Amino acid sequence: MSHTSPQTVLITGASTGIGYELAKLFARDRYNLVLVARNRQKLEELASLLQKEYQVNTTVIDKDLSLTDSPQELYDEINNQGIDIDILINNAGFGAYGAFAETDWAREAKMSQLNMISLAHLTKLFLPSMLEKGRGKIMNVASTAAFLPGPFMALYYASKAFVLSFSEALNKELEGSGITVTALCPGATETEFSKRAKMEKARLFASNLIVMMSAAEVARQGYVGFMKGKPVIVTGLSNKVMTLGIRFSPRSWVLGLVHWIMSKREG
Repeated sequence: MSHTSPQTVLITGASTGIGYELAKLFARDRYNLVLVARNRQKLEELASLLQKEYQVNTTVIDKDLSLTDSPQELYDEINNQGIDIDILINNAGFGAYGAFAETDWAREAKMSQLNMISLAHLTKLFLPSMLEKGRGKIMNVASTAAFLPGPFMALYYASKAFVLSFSEALNKELEGSGITVTALCPGATETEFSKRAKMEKARLFASNLIVMMSAAEVARQGYVGFMKGKPVIVTGLSNKVMTLGIRFSPRSWVLGLVHWIMSKREG
């Protein structure tokens, strides 16, 4: 996508995975970047790489967005540096695996804050300046999990349903404003997600039931659709077929299948 003057993209969860790959795509097209994650060392390594290869301005901010006050702190820090955000990529998120009655609430509360509240709060903070300019783009990274309930990851799946619903509604609100909102919905992706969620023993990952997409390919497909202003992007043909099939399948059948897929593999 060509643009007449340098624009700045804020990417959360930029140190690894999809966020990392999106940062490279934006830098390639000469966007300046604000990279946010908890791991400052990884962010600085990425910033150095992008500055060297693409000569773009890159700002690094280490921030844990699972903490309640962090979205406002991040917004204030960016404002204090005089940086104007043109594109917001709400990518940061994580999952928690296990039966809801047995999982750790403190961890799930942080997950809910990160996946839903911080995402919505950052959108609330950066949207007004986009409206003033009459242009802007927002990507909220959801998941194919947004389209169905997920036993053994009940709260995570619900958080992604929130992201999808919120994004679609906001995109409709903003019609004619010059601002688009996109929900990116990848399926299983080669990232640190499954390890952090502690779900390596779930059939989904342990039984080779699926072919995972690379983070680079998810980012590429997401980037292309995002720049076209698509409201919802499901990456990968098999994921597109799956989400379409869900609409025409009995809810009880879908729920039973997901329960089996998400349960731990025996042996």
